[in-house]
Amino acid sequence: MRDDKRTASRNDAPIKRLHDTDEEHEQGGQGEFAELFQDSLRQPRVGDVVKGMVVQIDQDYVLVDVGYKSEGRIPASEFIDENGQLAVKVGDEVRVLFERRETDSGYIMLSKKKAEMQSAWETIAEAGGEGGIIEGKVTAKVKGGLTVDIGVPAFLPASQVDIRPGGNLDKYIGQTYTFKVLKMNRKRGNIVLSRRVLLEEDREKMREQTLATLAEGQILDGVVKNITDYGAFVDLGGVDGLLHVTDMSWGRLGHPSELIKPGDEIKVMVLKYDSVKGKISLGLKQTKPDPWLSVEEKFHVGDRVHGKVVSLADYGVFISLEEGIEGLVHVSEMSWTKRVRHPSELVKAGDEVEAVVLGVDPGNRRISLGMKQVETNPWTVIEERYPVGTKIEGQIKNITDFGMFIGIEDGIDGLVHVSDISWTKRVKHPGELYAKGQTVQAVVLNIDSKNERLSLGIKQLLPDPWDAIPQKYRPGTRVRGKVSSVTDFGIFLEIEEGIEGLVHVSELSQEKIATPKGFAEIGDELEAVVLSVDPAERKIGLSIKSVQSAMEKAEMEAYMGAQGEATSNLGDLLKELKKNGDN
Repeated sequence: MRDDKRTASRNDAPIKRLHDTDEEHEQGGQGEFAELFQDSLRQPRVGDVVKGMVVQIDQDYVLVDVGYKSEGRIPASEFIDENGQLAVKVGDEVRVLFERRETDSGYIMLSKKKAEMQSAWETIAEAGGEGGIIEGKVTAKVKGGLTVDIGVPAFLPASQVDIRPGGNLDKYIGQTYTFKVLKMNRKRGNIVLSRRVLLEEDREKMREQTLATLAEGQILDGVVKNITDYGAFVDLGGVDGLLHVTDMSWGRLGHPSELIKPGDEIKVMVLKYDSVKGKISLGLKQTKPDPWLSVEEKFHVGDRVHGKVVSLADYGVFISLEEGIEGLVHVSEMSWTKRVRHPSELVKAGDEVEAVVLGVDPGNRRISLGMKQVETNPWTVIEERYPVGTKIEGQIKNITDFGMFIGIEDGIDGLVHVSDISWTKRVKHPGELYAKGQTVQAVVLNIDSKNERLSLGIKQLLPDPWDAIPQKYRPGTRVRGKVSSVTDFGIFLEIEEGIEGLVHVSELSQEKIATPKGFAEIGDELEAVVLSVDPAERKIGLSIKSVQSAMEKAEMEAYMGAQGEATSNLGDLLKELKKNGDN
């Protein structure tokens, strides 16, 4: 504690100087009393809010000179800011509340917090108390709402935070707003605020102003309030309008969120205003020129264009060429060679692609594109690369009842018909001899570029054995073979690998046979005689009964020959006997 300078000077002053006159002494006494009286009037009293200067700071207290004979002491904790730091230094001027006169320690007790609270209550009162307008800072989230610092803690219910209650209250913490005092009780220290009331009042004023000047065709600034599947609601200034998804973009738009989000500031055009129902229809795309009006000037048939894949459908893919302009690549125009079942086999949303303009129809807002046209059609050069007669090698891609497809190159398949698999074997299904994925060789038989067809043959890798059949099996030739099949009309004999001849039921036996069944079994070996050869039809006619006839004839001839020799011998004997008898 320090001594009051004025008090000290009075104590040090002599009671009466030797050269003083009585009159001077009397006048001096009166002046000192007047000074002491004025000092007593200037002394702060308990409950006063006064200004003071910080003169000393220690770990626990801050000493403040408020013009009293003793310094005041304030707990240092009252000067701690929201970051936990001491927010005061020696020499700072502060407003404090005089709580108590000298304590046992000789200090007066002051309070900075209580001074602020008293000042805040005075400010609220000056603002009008309940119903008054005051500024404050949101400091924390509490149960049911927020705490606001307006000099004293006040409560802001969640329902009074904004026009549309709900959502995350954390975003308001640390923000300074203007509030309306709904309720206050100084005795209990309770204050309830509302921000919503002021916002609604401002909104109503803005609504009246907006509606007074609203007109169709007008372009206004707005703020996106919320988004739905069918559009968005835009605040035009106290009044909301509906921006339908079809009026957002000149191009294709799947969902409004692809273009805008809540809080976005946008320019919109008033398309329709129904003052009776209070409905406002807005347009975003109408604030810009319709790009389709100049599409014929920008895009011509045959032009190569670049764009981004924005949407896929079963029938094709949509390409964005520029804002509001999209073209369709039909699934049939995606590849020269691949049978594309769905566009996703080749592209995905977001891919950058190159295409060729095939058609422009501004009336129907359509542009036809082709991706395959960017490259040369391989079918136009297939004849140069694979002339008829070329031997190729490829993998079997697919097997069907009528043949199998062999991959020649990427996307180019050739068909080997079942009839071109073997010269000699009767192939009922290609799967009997080949499997999918197997690598085989074949010969190019025919190319139909117009219809994109390539015919191949496997049997043509070898000479046709039927070329030598007519010379090898002339009519009358006796052959031997195994029964390969038995039918109602005859028996087939395989006379060499892959070469069969038919023994008609009428040529089985000299005796009349109704059915071949029972005459022979599959695998039996039989002899036959060639009756006829037809290379064109690849048929050989055989006869078993001719073999029998030949055998009978041979036996007869042999017998007749033997009889003739015996007769000759008998004649010779008679001649010899006669000769001997004559002798």
